[in-house]
Amino acid sequence: MRRRHTMTRLLVIAALGLPFILPGAPAVAAPTTPPRQLTDVVPAPVETRPDTRGTFRISPLTVILTAPGSLAAWQAGRQLAETLRPATGYPLPVLPVRSTPLPEIALVVGGADARIGPEGYQLDVTRRGVTIRANTAAGLFAGTQTLRQLLPAQIEAPDRQRVTWTVPGGRIVDYPRFAYRGAMLDVARHFHTVDEITAYVDLLSQYKINYLHLHLTDDQGWRIQIDSWPRLTTVGGGPGTGVDGVGPGFLTKADYKAVVAYAAARHITIVPEIDMPGHTNAAQSTYPELNCDGVAPAPRTDTAVGYSSLCINDDLTYRFVEDVIRELAEITPGPFLHIGGDEAHATTDEDYRTFMNRVLPLVAKYGKRASGWNEVAQADPPTDVVAQFWGTGTTNADLAEAAARGNKVVMSPASKSYLDMKYDANTRLGLRWAGYIEVSDAYGWDPATRVTGVGEDAILGVEAPLWSETLRTLDDIEYMAFPRLPAIAELGWSTAASHNWESFRTRLGEQAPRWRLQEVDFYPSPQVPWL
Repeated sequence: MRRRHTMTRLLVIAALGLPFILPGAPAVAAPTTPPRQLTDVVPAPVETRPDTRGTFRISPLTVILTAPGSLAAWQAGRQLAETLRPATGYPLPVLPVRSTPLPEIALVVGGADARIGPEGYQLDVTRRGVTIRANTAAGLFAGTQTLRQLLPAQIEAPDRQRVTWTVPGGRIVDYPRFAYRGAMLDVARHFHTVDEITAYVDLLSQYKINYLHLHLTDDQGWRIQIDSWPRLTTVGGGPGTGVDGVGPGFLTKADYKAVVAYAAARHITIVPEIDMPGHTNAAQSTYPELNCDGVAPAPRTDTAVGYSSLCINDDLTYRFVEDVIRELAEITPGPFLHIGGDEAHATTDEDYRTFMNRVLPLVAKYGKRASGWNEVAQADPPTDVVAQFWGTGTTNADLAEAAARGNKVVMSPASKSYLDMKYDANTRLGLRWAGYIEVSDAYGWDPATRVTGVGEDAILGVEAPLWSETLRTLDDIEYMAFPRLPAIAELGWSTAASHNWESFRTRLGEQAPRWRLQEVDFYPSPQVPWL
């Protein structure tokens, strides 16, 4: 595998998709790309008002201004400067002042369009400078990601001093359709390292994804340290675990905290998942007492599902579950804890309901909001429980009933949003049980009309799961996620009225120069006019 992603490298390649250039060194020439327009952004903004007279040019004299005393603005300004400096070579000092006579990029909390809410932003570009206004640090960060996309994607001159870092003039008013815009990464079937996870976080943050769901446990491996059950990781996540026995490894609590902090700095919240009562063979093969007969089953490295189940009527099961939930909640600052609940075919319906009725209150006991795959709706859960729909159809009576009671739903239909599905019959990675998913399939659905009886008011958001049965490297992750992940991101952020395949495929194609310079191993779909 080529390269990869030390923290220094991450900082460098994050910069607008541009390579690092040492001071005084010649820039590498690249094909000229068309000037950027306000409407070129992915996800599509809510409202754009171009002004061709207002083009702004970033120069060696440009400064980044943050309001005095505003920690949110200062943090966003520091991140923006760290992103732009390696690409431009300009100093871009971050100044806690309201104005200067210099060309400026100003980050301001407050004073924006009243519609933007907690995550939106207003971006104004004039010849004098760029101003990003938002109500929160998350909104300012979203605005800076848009600014990055409005800057040139490639170097267009033989030396850096001749590059024109221009931003098209006008105004963008932008805010998300849904509060939850997620991606999921399976680190259980094959373990992925901290560097690989944080590299994925960097890519997600560019498209206004705000949740990363980590699938931490499954039949093939247990990937999170639990002090009260220490062999879960050393044995359940140790050598020989993972699909085909080639995916060992686990996150220590320190590792997990590092991932949480790294994501939080990019306004992404980690959602940890412990899948149960099924998908538990890694734990049951490690601790025999978790089985009703006290006999440990053999470890599993195949891809079969539905055969494992915790012992529903044994109090030890709930001591185990509570220990895991307590320790995971202690290191998870985000609001959600995902308890899985899918494909529990070895658990009877009655036992499944019994299990959920005992486990869901444990999540609340430790200060978290429970989420689970859509099967959790069968147990008539409390209305604060979030159900994640993963089915391939358009009807689900249990989910519709839960939505009618007030439960929120995250939409992840497998036939549309599962990033581990093959693009076509020739795709070298992935599975096909939910069908082939090309970019147009990932984009061509509406979360609010996908399942009968689950309308806009019931939708918390969308999520693009990426299961790792066939994935081994970061390149594999990138190849399956891109270009489909930005399609799901646009469904979560942009208005339903803006949904337009021809517009999206054009804007998506313009992302290619950035991905190439970031060394993203994306799939060059023939459906997209790649720039």
